[in-house]
Amino acid sequence: MSRRDFGSVRKLPSGRYQARYQVPGAEQSITAPDTFGTKAQATAWLAKQRVLIGEGKVNPTAVVTTFGEFATAWLAGRDLKSSTRVLYSRQLDKELLLTWGDVRLTDITPAAVRAWHATLMPDRPTERAHLYALLRVILGTACRDDLIAANPCRVSGAGSAKRARPIRPASLAELEAITAAVDERFRPMVLLGAWCALRFGEVTELRRGDVDVKAGVLRIRRGVTWLTGTPVVDTPKTEAGARDVAIPPHLLPLLEIHLRERVAKRSGALLFPLEQGRDVQLSPHRFRKEFDRAKAASGRPDLTFHGLRHTGAVLAAASGATVAELMARLGHTTPAMAMKYQHAAADRDRVIADALSSLATAAGN
Repeated sequence: MSRRDFGSVRKLPSGRYQARYQVPGAEQSITAPDTFGTKAQATAWLAKQRVLIGEGKVNPTAVVTTFGEFATAWLAGRDLKSSTRVLYSRQLDKELLLTWGDVRLTDITPAAVRAWHATLMPDRPTERAHLYALLRVILGTACRDDLIAANPCRVSGAGSAKRARPIRPASLAELEAITAAVDERFRPMVLLGAWCALRFGEVTELRRGDVDVKAGVLRIRRGVTWLTGTPVVDTPKTEAGARDVAIPPHLLPLLEIHLRERVAKRSGALLFPLEQGRDVQLSPHRFRKEFDRAKAASGRPDLTFHGLRHTGAVLAAASGATVAELMARLGHTTPAMAMKYQHAAADRDRVIADALSSLATAAGN
């Protein structure tokens, strides 16, 4: 393409000038993102684009590729677990494609990303962080593919979320009250969730073959998620998530009774199905009413099922578990979370110490 026929400039009714050029080897034309005050400025922009394309600094494919086109191809080409694929697809459809779907990759600027993030789900920090992280990963791939010169996702710390309120673990008395108030068939589930620090998706996917009562061990090899209203069973996201968890001995008698009286004899029978005799996992939605009632009875309506996992982790830390032991028990890949539980256990120890001091003071009076 010669210098003379690379692009065109036209004067708009407003008096400003618009520049556009044809993408080499394609039918699409590219219009400058801004108009210009003079014809010379518009012509200079065209000249710069021609040089950048010639030097390989601008990929002609990128300037006609929308985020939606690239993201769809990106997701289809990734080797992902089924649960992760469902999650990413949901995040794309729910927010990212609505905002960026028709925007060309080259038009996604750091300023545009920053403005979008500033108003994105301020009351849902975790989901906000996950959406930003996915956008950053996708555009990072576009950058490595030389479709854009740099990743425009540059908001410091936006890919991680700080918990709005720290989780307060349940006391042993509160855990006992919750267990007593919940339906009898769910009592072992609540106790395993707490004392073995299991995720809801892990405990509701437990099957008879995963329980070794003689050795006192749960074998966590799968989990179930409900991202689209239907159960998606998959292996843990990390190698650390596939683990053997020792069952505290005081739970074994209740678990043995549950296995004998409420669980089918086949190895693949669910321990806590939606309904006894059905091979359908219990969903968080179907368990919510039952758990809410039990929480209210215990005086802890703020507690979530994941809070029971937190409770178990703090109890394990308080028992003297090391960071490495906590990581193994909870299925974590980094020590950061285990350290949080150790700190929480230390805080609880201070509460206990203060309570003991109060007792001593009262006795002295």
